[in-house]
Amino acid sequence: MSGDATDAYADDKRGPALVDGSGDPKRSLSVHAHETELPPLYNGEPTARNEYFDHDLPIPTEEDLATLRRVSEKIPFKAYTIAFVELVERLSYYGTTQVFVNFIQQPNPGTSTGRALDPSADDAQPGALGMGQQASTGLTTFNQFWVYVIPLFGAYVADTYWGRFKTIWISVLTAIVGHVILTSSAAPSVIAAPHHALAAFVIGLIIMGIGTGGFKPNISPLVAEQIPGRMYVRTTKKGERVIVDPAVTTARVYNWFYLFINVGALVGQLSMAYAERYVGFYLSFLLPTVLFCATLPILYVCRDWYKHTKPEGSVLAPAVKLLLLGTVKRFHLNPVTWYKHLHDGTFWDDLKPSKMNPATRPAWVTFDDAWVDEVSRGWKACSVFLWLPLYWLTYNQLNGNLTSQASTMALHGIPNDVLSNLDPFALIICIPICDLFIYPALRRAGIHFTPVKKIAAGFFMGSAAMVWACVVQAYIYKKSACGNHASDCPNVDINVWAQTGAYVLIAISEIFASITSLEYGFSKAPKNMRSLVAAFALFMSAISAALGEAFNPLSADPLLVWNYGSMAVISFVGGSLFWLSYRKLDKQEDELNMLPTGHLVPKAQVEDIEMTPSFEKS
Repeated sequence: MSGDATDAYADDKRGPALVDGSGDPKRSLSVHAHETELPPLYNGEPTARNEYFDHDLPIPTEEDLATLRRVSEKIPFKAYTIAFVELVERLSYYGTTQVFVNFIQQPNPGTSTGRALDPSADDAQPGALGMGQQASTGLTTFNQFWVYVIPLFGAYVADTYWGRFKTIWISVLTAIVGHVILTSSAAPSVIAAPHHALAAFVIGLIIMGIGTGGFKPNISPLVAEQIPGRMYVRTTKKGERVIVDPAVTTARVYNWFYLFINVGALVGQLSMAYAERYVGFYLSFLLPTVLFCATLPILYVCRDWYKHTKPEGSVLAPAVKLLLLGTVKRFHLNPVTWYKHLHDGTFWDDLKPSKMNPATRPAWVTFDDAWVDEVSRGWKACSVFLWLPLYWLTYNQLNGNLTSQASTMALHGIPNDVLSNLDPFALIICIPICDLFIYPALRRAGIHFTPVKKIAAGFFMGSAAMVWACVVQAYIYKKSACGNHASDCPNVDINVWAQTGAYVLIAISEIFASITSLEYGFSKAPKNMRSLVAAFALFMSAISAALGEAFNPLSADPLLVWNYGSMAVISFVGGSLFWLSYRKLDKQEDELNMLPTGHLVPKAQVEDIEMTPSFEKS
């Protein structure tokens, strides 16, 4: 530690006062810059250690937390290798799903017209099964639901049995098998028998979804775990004292992680859309399969380089039991009284082992007080995610209805499913702008653009995107020779690039809502539940897909204006209610981030001890 840093903390070496999950200052954790001893040991391991701070570095005081600018730690190179694996996986996933709508909805030109597709024609429309827009929306929505339900299983296996890295490895192999079956469904000889092609397509979809579901909830926590997790004060070369904040580092990691995702999505979607047009669907499915295999050597070579979090057995069960125990304890026949009991600010504090009577304490209580605080924080994050289905309803218009909308407009030689690439293209431009300029400028101005604020802003930008799509659809109906049945008369005299605004606004909403959900889930989840919390966030997309099925009747002429208008209203109202519900939680952001790490131990290791906050004997 430099002399300046030591002097800066000679007068006030207090760490930040921490509060319990309710926001009340009932418990504080003093962290002294000069302390080097660890808390008491249990089974040879520290049981109440605050890893958010490094005891060899200057620790921010409460005044520092309120006044100093936050900056990021340097992102290690190994994090970028994990991001590249995600890039290739997303290239393979979006490269195939990009052509699903045309594969399912549009008829095979060779059978419907008696001639092969002329890719140079302005009205060239690739197709295979010819099942119509509602069938394509239904199957793509099912795929959306499936790949976001399976993460719950993949996360449970990772946290409980295999660990994140092994689960990722097996999931990649499973997804490759699904890709191979999808490729076979698009072979020209198979497409000639549509029922056979549909059967192979659905089987491939299910198997690929299992692999994707095991991969997604584990890759995002793995990349964030490679960064240092400590908060400290340092002085810049210009003499400015700043706080190196893990929360800022995590936000930056996920910004660039999401950038890699969208580079993969953009390359996959663009190349495969043209592959379907100029060669055939089999190439659109084959190329992503081959490229996906590139993840295997990277994972193998880097396997010992990554930081691994070992599985610690089932932690979901005690977390759920803890929530149910607190709920039952406060039960009252009067719903209003019950609600007041649940929200009186002492819910989680009363569930700490140190507050329980040893004679009546449940046998499954094998954790310390700090773990209760972490679980409280994790459940709060999950409650935030419960609002995301309303946002994903908006986003899900991207590769379904907006792609179909493009097919009714003047394409001028552009494949109708290429326009959706404006979304990843806008993200590739906007993410660095936000990360390098906008967010640092806000921090310099003292504006704390917290995750809750970002998610609320994402709702509002999604609503604006749907207003744009609604207006475009209204003009399509107005100018179409078939009136409000425009899909019967494609090539309406409106340039397809009129959709640009909707895609750009959706991209901006993703930066605020989608990226932030990754960041929020990682920072708020207990260490041994990070995959599960990430899976829960992903599961919200599955719920949104299920909700989207209810709007399926609106996804065809003449009701598409109502479809986009409904989405705009839902997203705006959802964002408003979300902010009103969580504005108090938003004020606790620093306090929740700085909770100490808790510990859950096997039942066999728990003896007759008093469950004090650090498992000390009384």
